[in-house]
Amino acid sequence: MTDRIPIADVQLSDAAIGAAVDVLESGYLRQGDQTAAFEAEFADAVGADHAIAVSSGTAALHVAYLAALDGGEVVVPSFSFISTASMVHYAGCTPVFCDIDPETYTIDVEDARARVTEDTVGVAPVHLFGNACDIEGVMDLAADHDLRVFWDAAQAHGATYDGRDIGSFDDFVCYSFYPTKNMTTGEGGMITTNDDDLAAHCRNLRSHWQTDKYYHPDLGFNYRMTDMEAAIGRVQLDRLPEFVERRQELAAHYDERLADVDGVTIPHVDDRVGHSYNQYSILLDTDALGCSRDEFAARLDDHGVGTQVNYPIPLHEQPAFETHDVSLPTSERVADRILSLPMYPTLSEDDVETVAATVRAVATE
Repeated sequence: MTDRIPIADVQLSDAAIGAAVDVLESGYLRQGDQTAAFEAEFADAVGADHAIAVSSGTAALHVAYLAALDGGEVVVPSFSFISTASMVHYAGCTPVFCDIDPETYTIDVEDARARVTEDTVGVAPVHLFGNACDIEGVMDLAADHDLRVFWDAAQAHGATYDGRDIGSFDDFVCYSFYPTKNMTTGEGGMITTNDDDLAAHCRNLRSHWQTDKYYHPDLGFNYRMTDMEAAIGRVQLDRLPEFVERRQELAAHYDERLADVDGVTIPHVDDRVGHSYNQYSILLDTDALGCSRDEFAARLDDHGVGTQVNYPIPLHEQPAFETHDVSLPTSERVADRILSLPMYPTLSEDDVETVAATVRAVATE
């Protein structure tokens, strides 16, 4: 095999590049009209009342936590990127880790419920890899215990639940626009909410709480998005339905070719969910395959197929959080066995055929 198939392929259209150049030529680079337009268009696209653009997905989580919480515990699934939990800490709260569902790898609502205490003030479910979590279950949990919900949708642009865009739910939905996401601004993030007061709080926090020039009733951050990033985001947002549809088509091809491979489990998608496939992640039965996940990935790499592991160490085992008295067996098992295959809109059906054939061949070696 001479041509390598990478795990990701980030490309910007001429229109997106042109939009950024227009901003550069205007000389107005900071947050301005382009950012305001991007926020309005994003809110309309997902069906939320407000969208607040920020400098990263991590900033989105930090601002959301700070806007609604003042101490206490937040339940966080352990199988996620570190920002979901680290920003809980930096908002002055304590992350409490829960396990994940063995089929979807998203939050196990009943395990989360078991970890709620009198100090619990929030829950931060993750729409992992573009697969929406059990939104109804999370909302019931939040209602039963009067919890704020912070949906981490960093990987879930365009995902739906019961036909409704995941960005339209209360209290906060936090997105990342990192280059490998379903849409990108280079760096950048977005918070959506339907609460007027929380939206105003977020806007103040992202810009030094400056309510008038050099007037600061409280303290905030410089978490602003630039107009150059926003201009790219507006073009990307317009193409998001196309991008998601293409990812779903490619995922269907993968499903068809990998469903019967012994030792390989394809993504599980609930009937209520419209998966947006930021990642196409398989789970390996390492006992049946007779090799570790990393050995399997190395063999694919030898054949020119790029892969990625999200995430090899669950958060409760990270040195920054290591909690010796917590056992989360599903998170630990999935972290040892998960493997993401190439997934991006410019991937061809022939590429999928090659990747799937290589997975099948390695699985039977």
